[in-house]
Amino acid sequence: MNLRKDLPASIVVFLVAVPLSLGIALASGAPIIAGLIGAAVGGIVTGLLAGSPLQVSGPAAGLTVVVFGMVQQLGWEVMCLATACAGAVQLLMGWFKVARGALLIAPSVVHGMLAGIGISIALAQLHVMLGGSPDSSPVRNLVALPAKLGVMNLQAALLGALTIAILVLWKRLPWASVRAVPGALVAVLSGTLVSLVARMDVKRVDLPEVLEFVQLRLPLDWGVFLMAVLTLAVVASVESLLCAVATDKLHSGPRSDLDKELTAQGAGNLASGLLGGLPVTGVIVRSSANIAAAAASRWSAVFHGVWVLLSVLFLSAYIETIPLAVLAGLLVHVGVNLVNLRHVRDLAVHNEARAYWVTVAGVTCINLLAGVGLGVAVSVLSSIRRLSQCRISVTDRGDVKDVKIRGTLTFAAVPTLSAELSRLPAGSVVEVDLDVDYLDHAAFDALRSWSQNHGLTGGRAAIRESDAGWYACAAEGRPRSR
Repeated sequence: MNLRKDLPASIVVFLVAVPLSLGIALASGAPIIAGLIGAAVGGIVTGLLAGSPLQVSGPAAGLTVVVFGMVQQLGWEVMCLATACAGAVQLLMGWFKVARGALLIAPSVVHGMLAGIGISIALAQLHVMLGGSPDSSPVRNLVALPAKLGVMNLQAALLGALTIAILVLWKRLPWASVRAVPGALVAVLSGTLVSLVARMDVKRVDLPEVLEFVQLRLPLDWGVFLMAVLTLAVVASVESLLCAVATDKLHSGPRSDLDKELTAQGAGNLASGLLGGLPVTGVIVRSSANIAAAAASRWSAVFHGVWVLLSVLFLSAYIETIPLAVLAGLLVHVGVNLVNLRHVRDLAVHNEARAYWVTVAGVTCINLLAGVGLGVAVSVLSSIRRLSQCRISVTDRGDVKDVKIRGTLTFAAVPTLSAELSRLPAGSVVEVDLDVDYLDHAAFDALRSWSQNHGLTGGRAAIRESDAGWYACAAEGRPRSR
């Protein structure tokens, strides 16, 4: 513990966390207090057990769409039980040391998931910013937006627009010392002060008068419940572990123990669910603010959780002055920023943009799980295609047809191979130059069958290959495995 560094850093993170937690609770369709409970638990419980020393956990925008759908489908009390059970699943995952396995999901799918979530958040919160209520479907929110403009609450819309303007301009101020103050805090304070001074009639945060534990309730549909638990566990784990990896790149201190971090996230979600809080994950916005404020250890995250808890107990009257439209403006800005154009350009350079856009479309048009599933499927198919690319060329050398095959020859290349070989004239003399780094059984069988059939037409086929001997070994009944 280094109080000289950790205490100031914890205050900075606290100032960032409070408005974001309130806004995420609003966007999740959960009680507003649930966001603050999640922030406090993410700081204290997860912070004490963390395997990533400078990562800060709490309610995350990446889970907003998931939680909103589950709250609508299951109800809040069952949702809290699902959060606790998802935490238990994460504890088991950490116990069995499978953290690295969660990172097998391609970055194109992860970034596409975050972009889809960001678009969904922005579309939903635009309705709140205009004084209305959002639908659970991003597509329906988009379609209903023009009609909402005609009946919007002008005061709420002005507050939301003011919040977004401050957030955009704050990063562009020329004074580094001023930019050190969290822009989210400035935007929320400014919007709240304007609404109070102008005596605007807008909806505001409503916290319970007495902090009570939620009464957990068993689900009516266990199938839906179990799917919700697994979805929460997987998405929260992946987001937390990716955040831990990203956090490691921002500092030169001790590296993250991912299995330990996954266990800490599980403990945090177990506690948050039992106490009536939102699901928690590692959050890159808070973590980067923590590192930028020169935090030295996990205690900055723990202290920030303590400050959040104290604010719930003693500052609730001030928190209740915050207009919902201001929080909605904050979330619109957060949602838009989840669509990272730099990542899109990088993925396009590496020919992985297809999986990104499929994931975005799936998340926004169907649901998060379907979007991620479609993205993973496209990513796997693209990988198989790349791994199976081979170059086949046919040239004439007098009466002899030279067929050169280069690359990786697997089942995915069999259609192309069969098409090229079928064009060779019946009865011709063919020499196949086989220079591949891998030959699977499907490709071997296709090549051998063609060679035998070509011989039956009166032709001759000779297969030459490099020192690797993939075809020769397979023909002798001892195929190579690598």
